[in-house]
Amino acid sequence: MPARACLQSALFFLAAVIALFASAGTLRIATFWIYLAILAASLIASLLWLDRDLVRERMRPGGNKPPLGLRLFPALFLAHWAVAGLDRGRFHLTDFVPPWLQWLALAALAIGYALAFWAMAVNRFFSSVVRIQSDRGQYVVRGGPYACIRHPGYLAGIVIVLASGMALGSWLADALLVVCCLPFLLYRVLTEDRVLRAELPGYRDYAERVRWRLLPGLW
Repeated sequence: MPARACLQSALFFLAAVIALFASAGTLRIATFWIYLAILAASLIASLLWLDRDLVRERMRPGGNKPPLGLRLFPALFLAHWAVAGLDRGRFHLTDFVPPWLQWLALAALAIGYALAFWAMAVNRFFSSVVRIQSDRGQYVVRGGPYACIRHPGYLAGIVIVLASGMALGSWLADALLVVCCLPFLLYRVLTEDRVLRAELPGYRDYAERVRWRLLPGLW
């Protein structure tokens, strides 16, 4: 695995630890530790088992830097974690998420990361940007979760965004992430689907057979 990917993952995880516990002013929040364990497991699995060429593509799509919007995502998550820590550990403004809902959200978070990993493991063209990867011989991926829905990675992202703040026990942190990320993810679903239909050979036929973008029976 590229050393740069390992370093970025380690720094991202360290930022999560510092943002959560430094802002909370305490280490005694059990759900924070469980949240971090889920995050660590997803990062380690990605580093150990994902295709190296895919990791390079996600870090530098087409050999270029990711657009500014994607480079700001780590800062958004940093703010999300800091808000959760401040809410749970110091100010207690919206930290009344019921315990049963926190545990349900932690389970949903783990499922979201697992689905994202599955989609990336099956689809070596899971780039961080919308582009047709002619340089990498892109073709239509039809196996794994792609046999049921066309954009399982975005479904995973939506689940993670919706669950993260509740898993941390802060409605305010949840609202921050949902408001900032959900419109972007839905826009990406529509944009990517349109580009793939127009430019990737075989995708139109695949979309006729797999009708649903995100949720079978709904959309």
